[in-house]
Amino acid sequence: MTAVVVLRLPLDRDLSGFIALLQRLRVPHRVSEEGGEQVLWVPGQELAEQVRELYARHPQGDDAGELPPSVAPVRESFATQLRSSPVTALMLLTTFIVFAVTLAGENFSTIRWLSFVDFRLDGEHIYLTYLDATLGSGQWWRLITPMLIHFGWLHLAMNSLWYWELGRRIEFRQGAIGLLGLTLLFGLASNFAQYWWAGPSLFGGLSGVLYGLLGHCWIYQRLAPNAAYRLPSGVLVMMLAWLLICMTGIFELLQFGAIANAAHVGGLLTGCLTGLLGGMLARRSA
Repeated sequence: MTAVVVLRLPLDRDLSGFIALLQRLRVPHRVSEEGGEQVLWVPGQELAEQVRELYARHPQGDDAGELPPSVAPVRESFATQLRSSPVTALMLLTTFIVFAVTLAGENFSTIRWLSFVDFRLDGEHIYLTYLDATLGSGQWWRLITPMLIHFGWLHLAMNSLWYWELGRRIEFRQGAIGLLGLTLLFGLASNFAQYWWAGPSLFGGLSGVLYGLLGHCWIYQRLAPNAAYRLPSGVLVMMLAWLLICMTGIFELLQFGAIANAAHVGGLLTGCLTGLLGGMLARRSA
């Protein structure tokens, strides 16, 4: 269905209340910035007319009970969400394929080709090489590929769900190339941070990237408010609290496995930096 412009408003006009109203009513929509204006889009001309009427009555997103009659709000199907977020979908598909090939993190003969540094197994012992030796052999892909490795179903499920949520927001706001670039940057930064802190070790997962995406949305939204990056306050508090809990070492003490805390912190700090730069540029262009 073709997207139709509903409203064109100045950037200083606060649309947050009305956007929250559309979300409560499950009206599919998106907001973009074009020519120094914020533009509200919905699928279809008929729905656009209904939303214009709704805005005329409730511009601040007051407690409106329902849309004007005749058109019921429609939620985007999963297939539609996939088509509108190709990089998010491709990234998750690649992660699922790697998860299957590595047998949920149990196939070390495959994992050794994706880990940050090469290693060999001798019985129950693992012997890791140093980064300079790994890169000296031309294996540059290792700087990125650890983010695709996941150890167990819970590890995969949690990271996939958060990447789906945060990745789609950034892909919607800054485009497919923007999300791909940020994903690679955060993966690189978090991997280097973990290696710098812990030395040669076996680690993996998208969580460092996720903290980068979180930091990016957080700081960008503070400088250049927009609907796409407006996260519920509870999400930010929960993610930061989880980071602090992991840094206490409680999970290692309970023998749940080691947590790559340096990767999380490295990703978060890099994301805050890109959010700062992106938000400043967006604010200046506005």
